[in-house]
Amino acid sequence: MTEDEAREWLAQRFDVPRGTWDRLERYVAILLTEMEQQNLIAESTRPHIWARHIVDSAQLIPLAEDAGEGQWIDLGSGAGLPGIVVAILTDRPVQMVESRRKRIDFLNGVISELGLAGASVFGGRVETVPSTRAAIISARAYAPLPKLFESAVHLSDEKTIWVLPKGRNAQNELEAASRSWQGAFHVERSVTDADSAIIVAQAVRSVRRKARG
Repeated sequence: MTEDEAREWLAQRFDVPRGTWDRLERYVAILLTEMEQQNLIAESTRPHIWARHIVDSAQLIPLAEDAGEGQWIDLGSGAGLPGIVVAILTDRPVQMVESRRKRIDFLNGVISELGLAGASVFGGRVETVPSTRAAIISARAYAPLPKLFESAVHLSDEKTIWVLPKGRNAQNELEAASRSWQGAFHVERSVTDADSAIIVAQAVRSVRRKARG
């Protein structure tokens, strides 16, 4: 996907108003400027930032369109991908979980500068986030699937939709996780890379905990 194709995809899929475009443009500018201070995205992806990062994040939104009301929790948000993009493109409250101080500060700065009233940052490890029932949980380059579920299952219930970009290893990770985790899983192809995939899950539960019960 080229940068022009990325912008066209966004325009068609979200009917993006001018104010939202402005926020996306400002976020990209802030992200690239901050790259002088910390390594937020791979240097090689700078020329393809709209396709590799903005659309790659935005494509998760329609995959979770059947979710009920409630919070979107983004694990290991880093540069705000997908958390900031979701907060810009939707009205859903978004909580980003990040443990690294410089990135926490960066995310809070973006939220303030863009006026994202529905977005917030939890500074700490995923395991320490208070238990809740998120409508949607996302995680981009956070952890292998078994570890991801183990650290975040306390943030979900049977209705929570998990949207988890997993690149080219999606099927292998899903097979590894199936030994200890059950749920309704399916794999979606990425719109930005035909060889990459996104795992969508619901009713995720531990096989071990079920057996003990």
